[in-house]
Amino acid sequence: MPTTSAPSATGISSDPILDRLSSSDCDVKFKAIREVKNRIIGNRTKKLSYIKLGAVPKVAAALADSNSTPDLVVQSAAALGSFACGVDAGVRAVLDAGAFPHLIRLLSAPDEKVVDAAARSLRMIYQSKLAPKYDFFQEENMQFLLLLLKSENENLTGLGAGIIIHSCETNVEQNVLCHAGVLEKLTTLLDGSLSQREASLESLAVIIKCNPEAVSKFVELHSGRALSSVTELTKDRYSRTRLLACLCLLSVKNSSSCYLQDIAIKTKLVYILLELLDDSGQVGDEAPFAFSSLIAEKEDMQKLAFEANAIDKFNCLLQKSPLHPKRLEGVFLALGDLCSKLECCRSSFLSLQVLNLVVDALTHEDASVRSAACICLRSVSRSIKNLSAGCFMNKRVVFPLVQLLSDPCTSVQVAALGAISNIVVDFMPHKSTFIQCGGIKELVQLTKSMDSSLRLNAVWALRNMVFLADKVCKDGIFVELTASSMASLICDSEPSVQEQALALVRNFVDGCVYSVEYAFAEDGIILNAVGRLLRKSSKVEIGMQGLYVLSNIASGKEFHKEAVMQLLFPQHDNGSLPSFNQFLQSNDSRMRTAAVWVIVNLTFPKSVGSFGRTVNLHSLGIVSQLKRMVEDTCMDVKLRAEHALGQINNTFGEN
Repeated sequence: MPTTSAPSATGISSDPILDRLSSSDCDVKFKAIREVKNRIIGNRTKKLSYIKLGAVPKVAAALADSNSTPDLVVQSAAALGSFACGVDAGVRAVLDAGAFPHLIRLLSAPDEKVVDAAARSLRMIYQSKLAPKYDFFQEENMQFLLLLLKSENENLTGLGAGIIIHSCETNVEQNVLCHAGVLEKLTTLLDGSLSQREASLESLAVIIKCNPEAVSKFVELHSGRALSSVTELTKDRYSRTRLLACLCLLSVKNSSSCYLQDIAIKTKLVYILLELLDDSGQVGDEAPFAFSSLIAEKEDMQKLAFEANAIDKFNCLLQKSPLHPKRLEGVFLALGDLCSKLECCRSSFLSLQVLNLVVDALTHEDASVRSAACICLRSVSRSIKNLSAGCFMNKRVVFPLVQLLSDPCTSVQVAALGAISNIVVDFMPHKSTFIQCGGIKELVQLTKSMDSSLRLNAVWALRNMVFLADKVCKDGIFVELTASSMASLICDSEPSVQEQALALVRNFVDGCVYSVEYAFAEDGIILNAVGRLLRKSSKVEIGMQGLYVLSNIASGKEFHKEAVMQLLFPQHDNGSLPSFNQFLQSNDSRMRTAAVWVIVNLTFPKSVGSFGRTVNLHSLGIVSQLKRMVEDTCMDVKLRAEHALGQINNTFGEN
């Protein structure tokens, strides 16, 4: 029985043009390639359809065919560039078809049109992460790159810049480019066409980023005229040029504290980037990210931005919905950086009710936007004043955050955990809201994740949840988490998880005497795990947290103190723990302080067994070490040592 194939969704599966692409007649092939090129330009759907049908190898074959006319080669290169433009699947298809080396070869062709078409196509390829990485350490490659950069052909200089932007990733590569004279070549392009200026600015920013040595070379070029030229371009009539000039100056400023620290240039950068937010195109999408780079971790820059009404500016931008997801992501990241340190920024953020817009974005369809909204929320919720007022511990904020803990995107889960870690610290009795939203179950589930970043952040959130929590809250979390799971987390394969797990236990056993009992559940499985970790770990942060756990336990009843004593100073020492003196003599003052706190709680004078424990500490040389520590350079250590010795002297005096 005869059958017919189902019609294609795109309507091109039987397009005769595909057969003409393989024609041996150059004129037929030329027209077919030109027609394909015209069909796919600006049409992603058709582009993907032709890729799937195998059109790219047919188009690329013309490059390798010695019988191809220059016009055919030009059309083939142009079509391949169109396939590669903005579509990674197209770049992959072009590379798989073996076109890349032929395009490189054509850059040396005698026909300028062929060279120009090949350069354009390669520029499209080098806009993708899939492009081959250029090896700057081969002398012939470097010479070829320099030839591209000094060419009068804008597409060749643009290709050279694209290669640098795509392939220069390490300080070593940056330095190789600097020593080869690439900086000098790029700065000559600053006086060229618009295309050359922008290519130069973008490449310069890549070469000097996070590299003080490269920055110094650039700043000293032509007696500082190169830097002046870039600064002047921040006033250019073209918004993209202004943005790229700002990014270049940011690379200088952020890479070295020696340059561009004048208040005038800092203020100028703030206002230019805020102005660029109004651009309706790609520049407006990228400006918030540049703004973040300008102010991130810099309190002085955040203050300048606040004085420039940056939060109000971002708020107005958010009102113009819907924003492109990339721009929305950038705005939230910028707001997060703005609110990361200054309370005045957080207050302005909340008074303008930007919080409502951020919370709405927690359910955005784009994962990057959801993640950025969480990061923003994390910064805003650093405010102790607003945490205490319960501004964040309500169902409107908490429920969508808890939902994000099961998000299919790991980066969103991690970002949500970061926000939750701040919010659950909450100094008011509102922690029940988080529990009612199912937050504890989700956090406990994530502590069992195969992804260490999720385990780490889930434990961190639980640690903050337990901080200053009442008995009801602690009991509820402990039942859900279980002692055996906590012991497993203490012995996790990742040191960072171990540290946070100890901090979680420390918060559990902090407070009233009943809290200490958590460490003794299931036959003391948690206490034993703490001992095992102290035995084998040399990391200061882990040792410090472990000692504070023991210090808190030692503040309990007689039984608890004796358990700590036996753990630290077993009667039959089989080398199970390092000598406690190692903690007291640590080079890190935090470790010494934590160790002395353990002794303070073990020697509390009103405790029944205090005298016996003090005698043991004398015999073990601990008291002698404490006497030396009253001269410690760290005031905390000195005061704690004096306190411990005072208790010990009182105990002996009473007996």
